[in-house]
Amino acid sequence: MKLPVRLVAIDIDGTLLDSRYQLSAENLTALRRVHASGVDIVLTTGRRHAFALPIAQALGFDLWLMSSNGAITKSTQGELFHRDLLPASVARRLLTHMAAFRGNTVVTFDLEGRGALVIESAAELNGSIARWMEKNAEFIQQRTPLEDAITTDPVQAMFCGGMARMNQAEARLATGNFAAEITMLKTQYEARDLCILDVMNRNCSKGHALKRWAEHRGLGRDQVMAIGDNFNDVEMLAFAGVPVIMGNACDELKQNGWHITLSNDQSGVAAALQEVGI
Repeated sequence: MKLPVRLVAIDIDGTLLDSRYQLSAENLTALRRVHASGVDIVLTTGRRHAFALPIAQALGFDLWLMSSNGAITKSTQGELFHRDLLPASVARRLLTHMAAFRGNTVVTFDLEGRGALVIESAAELNGSIARWMEKNAEFIQQRTPLEDAITTDPVQAMFCGGMARMNQAEARLATGNFAAEITMLKTQYEARDLCILDVMNRNCSKGHALKRWAEHRGLGRDQVMAIGDNFNDVEMLAFAGVPVIMGNACDELKQNGWHITLSNDQSGVAAALQEVGI
């Protein structure tokens, strides 16, 4: 007999939020109903914890956030469950190897305030992720060269830009001797000509974080539901016994046999929860 869903993991951008970065009343009502029924809800996101926290707080109940693509699992109250950082020695080698893409690079640290995000220059980033740069301005520090900022283990290195430029970055990354030391996760928005490559510690992903949390809660995969829309959600969707892909996801991701719900502009999260009866 199939066990009921007891844990729901939900991506934020492109999934929980609509294309205007708003949380719909339908999604909010559905999540509050599911939480009240005793089902565990976690948010999984490529955002930093501090950048994702206002979205989580808007739900109106305490929950856990798997931020930075699963590198940090922390509650809305600030309680830390798990942290998985990229070793400083690997990060320095990575930045040197990817020197041609310094204008596209952001290094993230698990810090509060300025210095949580470090860049070498802003010009190319303002061209590709202007809204993100504006929203995170108070946390951004410029350092030249970027290697000088690596005095402690960072959370990740992030490369952002147009799809053609990031294809070049991905190809360059593949020529380095990093295969056994890192995980590369991609988030891509074709309509916006935007691609983000997140370089994390090895075996670090939303899927690893979700598996760790499910085990902590004593739950099997068949009791876990995951809802996502992008390539950085693949590992958690593959782990979940009830995987759901958003209607706004690219065609490639819709070929994996996962249930397809409505788009993020149609409150697809609420629809998916109703479709599985929770």
